[in-house]
Amino acid sequence: MDEFMKEAIKEAFEGIGLRAGGPFGAVIVKDNKVIARGHNKVIETNDPTAHAEIVAIREATKLLGRFDLSDCILYTTCEPCPMCYSAAHWAKIPLIYYGATQDDAKDIGFDDSYIYEVLQNKHSNEKMKICQIDREQCLEPFRKYEEDEERILY
Repeated sequence: MDEFMKEAIKEAFEGIGLRAGGPFGAVIVKDNKVIARGHNKVIETNDPTAHAEIVAIREATKLLGRFDLSDCILYTTCEPCPMCYSAAHWAKIPLIYYGATQDDAKDIGFDDSYIYEVLQNKHSNEKMKICQIDREQCLEPFRKYEEDEERILY
């Protein structure tokens, strides 16, 4: 068994033991060393974004003092949900190893299929309305940001 996935599994068991959230664990590896770890903390924190991967990403960015994790690898016990995949993308993580599949998660009550279907335009978004308003006013900070020649793109 992969040593880093073994650590992610330990995180999942720790979260279960604490009743912190779902049975998910993750670790972030840099230079062949675990630098951050996380388990699902949705219940513990009342934060629906506190998935294992995001908890680990937050810990890694804090430790390294940067948002760019392009020299890191994410190990997670389950295929990342759309939110966690997006977070890994924005953190520039180039490689993700996962264990269980989204179907395995669905089988125990963590069903993201609706989100996948909406994102793939296979299903209309009926559970949440998204309405555009005040575009011109909202573009004002965009313009201000674009004028800043010292801005840091990410």
